[in-house]
Amino acid sequence: MKIRSFLVAAKIGFLMLLAQGLAAEAAEVKLIAGRGMSVVMGELGPQFERATGHKLMIWYGIVGTTKRRMAAGEAFDLFISGEIDDYIKQGKIAAGTRTEIARVGMGVGVRAGAPKPDISSVDAFKRALLNAKSVTYMPESVVGIHLARVFERLGISEQMKAKTKPQLTVTAPAQAVADGEVELGMALTSTLLSVSGVELVGPFPPELQSYNLYTAGVGTAAEQPEAAKALIKFLRSPAAAAVIKAKGLEPVTP
Repeated sequence: MKIRSFLVAAKIGFLMLLAQGLAAEAAEVKLIAGRGMSVVMGELGPQFERATGHKLMIWYGIVGTTKRRMAAGEAFDLFISGEIDDYIKQGKIAAGTRTEIARVGMGVGVRAGAPKPDISSVDAFKRALLNAKSVTYMPESVVGIHLARVFERLGISEQMKAKTKPQLTVTAPAQAVADGEVELGMALTSTLLSVSGVELVGPFPPELQSYNLYTAGVGTAAEQPEAAKALIKFLRSPAAAAVIKAKGLEPVTP
């Protein structure tokens, strides 16, 4: 009886020590990520937390807002976005941790059930834009910045100003299309696929396409560098690649 009681007590003690060890290893990882990663991290984030016990604190932003936060000295452990090389040069991200996670191109969306214009070539893309009664995108996003150059290249900048309804958030262009407020919406293909009521017409023609590469890097001042590296490894796993692909992005595999 005494032996049994001793074994039970020992087992309880072991479990308590194990729990304490796991608690000590669990970390709160601060992540700054491009807004387009939200569709991926919404599913993969909880999986990572369950598998590791770590807690993710994620802030999503577009190019403009991210730059302002980084310039203000925002504390972070991991950064996942397209402009990572600038921050490596600034010494804010450890160069040796730079890891490509996924890429996503830009596309055009229409309201579900609406006719889909031909955008398969540069000339067709130009005609579709000029024939559309209204278009929308987010000027401060990577799509908006790229579109300004595309419009200039096609010689239609002035024509597009009159029919463009700019949006303030990343998903707003797709939502405006879904609500029937605008005829054509332009955004990352993953964003267009994530909003109900929108159908993807297709990607920009290859000659006009621009890919947003999501690259991860650990902050040089990270408080949880090992947990951040664990998240990078998780995002490069085959299981994560399947989710990334299902969300409309292209995984970058080892």
